[in-house]
Order: sequence, then C-alpha cells, then structure tokens
Amino acid sequence: MALAQNKIVVITGASRGIGRGCAIEFAKHQAAGLVLHYYGDADTTAEIESLKAELESPTTKVVAVPGDIADPETANKIVKAAVDAFGRIDALVSNAGICPFSDFLTMPLGTWERTRQVNLDGTFYITQAVGNQMKNQQPQGGTIVGVSSISAFFGGEQQCHYTPTKAAILSLMQSCAVALGKYNIRCNAVCPGTIATDINKDDLSDVEKKTYMEKRTCLGRLGAPEDLAGPVVFLSSDMAKYVTGASLLVDGGLAVNLQ
Repeated sequence: MALAQNKIVVITGASRGIGRGCAIEFAKHQAAGLVLHYYGDADTTAEIESLKAELESPTTKVVAVPGDIADPETANKIVKAAVDAFGRIDALVSNAGICPFSDFLTMPLGTWERTRQVNLDGTFYITQAVGNQMKNQQPQGGTIVGVSSISAFFGGEQQCHYTPTKAAILSLMQSCAVALGKYNIRCNAVCPGTIATDINKDDLSDVEKKTYMEKRTCLGRLGAPEDLAGPVVFLSSDMAKYVTGASLLVDGGLAVNLQ
C-alpha cells in the first residue's frame, strides 16, 4: 500500500540521517512531491544533490531549499518553494536538529543558544509557517510530525541543552494539535531512541559505549533512520487520520528495559 501517494511532503534537515531516511521512505510510498530543506554548506549541498538524483522520478518531483532553520525567513522560503512548485503542502516532517555533546558546568552559552535556536525555534518557525499554509487549504488541512526524542522523557549527562529542546518539541506538537485541529491539521511527535546517524557518530565511536547502548534495547541493536521513517510516513498518512496530539516512542524497547 502506498501511504503517501500523491502527497506533497516538506522535510527539514533532509540531507542526512533521519530526514534523509524519511525522504527515501516517502518516495517509496509514492509521494508526488518532496520539498527537502538542508543547511546549505558544501557537505549538505552535495548530500542533497545526490538524494535528489536518487529520488526524482516521473512520479516524484523533488525541490531542494537551503537555509539555516534557526532563521525564521528560512521557513517562509520553504513554504513558498512548496507552494510555487506544487500549490499545496500535505505533510510536514520537522526534523532538523543538532546535539553537540557538552558538559553542563562548562557549557559555553553559545552552545545552549544555538541548540535551542535550531531545535526548538526552528521547529516553531516551520510549524507556524506550514500551519498557516495548511489553514488556507481547508477543508484539506494536513499533517505535521515533529521529531522529538526519548530525551524528552529521560536525562542525559552531556545533553542538558538538548533534552529540554526535545521535551519542548513534544509539548509544542501537543499544543498545536489542540490549536490546529479545527483546521483539520493533525500534529504528532515521534520520539526516537538511539538512532545511528551523523549527530551521534563521534559519541558511538566508543565501542564499549555502543555495545552498552545496544544491550539496553530489547531488540539488541541501535536504530537506523529507516526504522523511524516508517512510523513518520504512517502518522502522515490517512491510515492515521484520527491520530493527533500523540507521541510515539521508536526506541527498540529501550525505555521499558529497566531490569
């Protein structure tokens, strides 16, 4: 079953990791249009160009939009690009995020500020901009999925700047579900456990720590981007048309494996 058939999907932070995995999965489910946001430096530009070449087909058109998601104007650029190319937005995946691991007591103020700006402010900006576009599409509405984290529920020694942003994204999706339901816009959060991506590559290069993290899950392995992409596509599809304000843990059983 093609869960995204004919849908126009916006994904932030799409050049790598979870965002890239989501783009690939939406294309597999026959999305008609993908609007892929990326940061815009040399590395992410090369990554998005390769992804665009991989995903474009006679049935799936891909538009790439560069910009710093912490700048509110980037959200406006993304929406404009989507509307110019496709006339509408059916689904948003707000995924862009950073996690520069840092000790709390010596954390530079700039690390706190930048993490908040990208993770939380960026999510707010794109959700508001896309929400306004979806409001104008009534009665069609749309769906919004915010990528939160298991870190919304549990602390991390070197994540005192990161976990508050992920808890806030979860809370933002809950409140937006209330605020936007009258426009037929559904808002949900996914809360991944440890997904092996560039964001934690250096941290997981410690073999002992990686093995420890794997053993903490019920499934005995870390997640991959495609493990989260399936739930994101589901929540963005008509199969989940009565699901809003929900949060879905996608963690391989990490949270329940306490003993």
